[in-house]
Amino acid sequence: MKSRERAAMLLTQAGITPDGSNPWDPQIHNEHLFDRLFAGGTLALGESYMDGWWDVEDLSEFIFRLFRSDSAQQMLRIGMVPQIIKSKLFNLQNRSRARRVGEDVYDIGNDLYEAMLGPSMSYTCGYWKEASNLDQAQEAKLNLICRKLGLKPGDRILDIGCGWGNFLAYAARKYGVSGVGITVSKEQITFAREVVRGLDVEIRFEDYRDAVGKFDHIISIGMFEHVGPKNYRVFMKKVRSLLSDDGLFLLHTIGHSKVSRSLERWFNKYIFPNGHLPSITHVAKATDQRNIFDKSVLTMEDWHNFGADYDKTLMAWYANFEHSWPELKGKYDERFYRMWKYYLLVSAGMFRARYLHLWQIVYSKNGVVGGYTPTR
Repeated sequence: MKSRERAAMLLTQAGITPDGSNPWDPQIHNEHLFDRLFAGGTLALGESYMDGWWDVEDLSEFIFRLFRSDSAQQMLRIGMVPQIIKSKLFNLQNRSRARRVGEDVYDIGNDLYEAMLGPSMSYTCGYWKEASNLDQAQEAKLNLICRKLGLKPGDRILDIGCGWGNFLAYAARKYGVSGVGITVSKEQITFAREVVRGLDVEIRFEDYRDAVGKFDHIISIGMFEHVGPKNYRVFMKKVRSLLSDDGLFLLHTIGHSKVSRSLERWFNKYIFPNGHLPSITHVAKATDQRNIFDKSVLTMEDWHNFGADYDKTLMAWYANFEHSWPELKGKYDERFYRMWKYYLLVSAGMFRARYLHLWQIVYSKNGVVGGYTPTR
């Protein structure tokens, strides 16, 4: 069976027709596309789009349908095994590689992120429960975290992977806390220090493994995806060592239902090098009691999944990016445009398909006496 016929058969099961008339049907510009897909999987799918071999009117819906169908995904699983084996054999998120995330991902230019993220400068999922736009959703997310931690004036908090400083600035102004933010991005450091100017907040260029001090509460928003399975327990033990006895830790992370899931190959190469999405099993093992002499690292008090909100967040980011492209294209070329569009819309489709999740997990150090009351 020829590659096109084989692909068409698999795609039909997802309601997708090559060169069809629906907005989610891909239009094929190069007939070698299907050979390329069966040879290269998800990496080939993304690179062929960047190369202009195919287009689709509604890319996010195409991906939604693709990732809701196990049969249609068969052509995209090529090449994942070596990547998974590599992540098992090597610590792809050690100290030296961790710095690469800052350099390759967050240091490409604040102008792009300012245009895409809007005033909040929050590069993580918004909370859309009662929000009608991106800014409201991002503020609701920040407030949700503050309420889950029960922040009060005088609390000292640590933000691991503080980004552009938006959470610390919000918490300091709204809840009267002081704090420390750490990041491995030099561009973020410069921006964040301006954001928190005049507040009792310090921004440090620091790896989480080097953090010191004692904090009433700790948060990590959208950074755990860069920690890696060989470092999850190290990360959690570090949090425990920094957390006060009656403090809370909130982990905000993208999650995957499959264990040992490295990022899809295209994302690993172009967007988040050496990224790894944790599973429920990964997170549980990072904090559990290994033997009768080993106390659990942290006690899980609440697990909140609102991954469907990431679809809305990504679509809002894409709308901002598309609107700002005329000003951005003087710095970034057409191939970058197709790459970034692909990243945002494919990610939206994956969350829409519930292939990916967004978790907020609240931990205590020794268990909250009388129980923790969840906040939504």
